[in-house]
Amino acid sequence: MTTVRPATLDDIPAVVLLELDGFPGDAWTADYLRIAAEGGMPTVRLLVAESDGPDRTVVGHAIASIVFEVAELQRIAVGPAYRRRGHAQALLAAVIEQATAEGAERLVLEVRETNEPALAFYASAGFVEIDRRPRYYRDGTTGVVLELTLDQGR
Repeated sequence: MTTVRPATLDDIPAVVLLELDGFPGDAWTADYLRIAAEGGMPTVRLLVAESDGPDRTVVGHAIASIVFEVAELQRIAVGPAYRRRGHAQALLAAVIEQATAEGAERLVLEVRETNEPALAFYASAGFVEIDRRPRYYRDGTTGVVLELTLDQGR
């Protein structure tokens, strides 16, 4: 079982390491993450996943921006030793729940067209491709834009 909660300042060192591992060359800075954890970015939600062991280790994180009817999943990362254990699914579920609670009607994200595991993960969660952005990433890789329609009880 995974516990997902809002990040605190104490979580920032672990999140920085997850960023560096998951997004080398494109990691978000400790300063940016601190501001997000402190609530200094009103639209940004920084969540962490903890293992349910006795040490409550931060094993992953998600960053989303929620602005009116659109939520954007900007990051999900899980540490290598903790992958394939449901932590990313728990983080995604928490982002969906938060976005829905705040009135978002859809959740969008970009993923590298070469990242087949991520594409499969999001497809299994119900995301569909809505666009492609050629040369979206710094290395020239195309970004695939995915969208999930959120259930607003309609």
